[in-house]
Amino acid sequence: MLATLGVLPAGDGWAFEMKWDGVRAIARAGADDCRFSSRNGNDITVSYPELPGPVSLALGGREAVLDGEIVALDAKGRPSFHRLQRRMHVQRPTPALRREIPVVLYLFDVLAVDGRSTTALPYAERRAVLDDLVRPSPQVQIPPYWTDVDGAQMLDLARLHGLEGVVAKRLDSTYLPGARAPSWIKSPLRNNTEVVVVGWLPGSGSATGGIGSLILGAHDDEGQLVYIGKVGTGFTAATRRTLRAQLDSLERTTSPLAVPAPARDTRDAHWVEPVLVGDVEFREYAGGSLRHPSWKGLRTDKSPAEVELPGKH
Repeated sequence: MLATLGVLPAGDGWAFEMKWDGVRAIARAGADDCRFSSRNGNDITVSYPELPGPVSLALGGREAVLDGEIVALDAKGRPSFHRLQRRMHVQRPTPALRREIPVVLYLFDVLAVDGRSTTALPYAERRAVLDDLVRPSPQVQIPPYWTDVDGAQMLDLARLHGLEGVVAKRLDSTYLPGARAPSWIKSPLRNNTEVVVVGWLPGSGSATGGIGSLILGAHDDEGQLVYIGKVGTGFTAATRRTLRAQLDSLERTTSPLAVPAPARDTRDAHWVEPVLVGDVEFREYAGGSLRHPSWKGLRTDKSPAEVELPGKH
């Protein structure tokens, strides 16, 4: 189930959760096995081998389908998407990488217990089931939710602690798998959007040999892939080189965009197959282009077909 972008409510009947900057994951766990799948259905278990055991242990031998976020914490205990990038694209992380970038599973919903669906239960009841079901540990946690505050207070709290934002969920809302429903509302403190990488421009100076900037696209209301700008900041030198290697293997002779991008923005462009999805922070989206965008990283939990225009998701 997905949240709708909007203004947080101020009235009664809502629960508020912090918005965690990680990878959404569904855990299907039993006494002897636990598998994780991403939002687009990919099995991501091998990327986080330290989590299945603790999840099964936390359930005490029971079977469950759980919804949560895999996060990597920074030195202040805050989820860091930048740190998680070191883990997201590694199929079988070494023990050294697992020690350097440990991950934690934050659980916030339960879809089934012992073979019986809980999706028709109201949010408040599902959270009670989750609290009774899971025994938290350092690697498997159940973050709190609040019902005695309003959205503005929660956003102030998220801002104070340097978190990504807030999600409001109606206390009586059922769980609608795969749906983006108004009974869940998200409000990020920083504007961010998923993008489809459609091309790149060569780097210069310290970026020579890597990418200088990425050309970005998203799907409009008709489902056409259209230009939404380019991004040239937020990259490390290593990221520029790594992206260049990935994009070289995807090169094509023509633009994948349905409508040609402005020539001034795409001179000397190298076009690529639109298969990579990234995450970008930006100040505003106006005139068909992102303003002051900054690259956050690639996402493996989203498919290109899911990427809509900024503000649509």
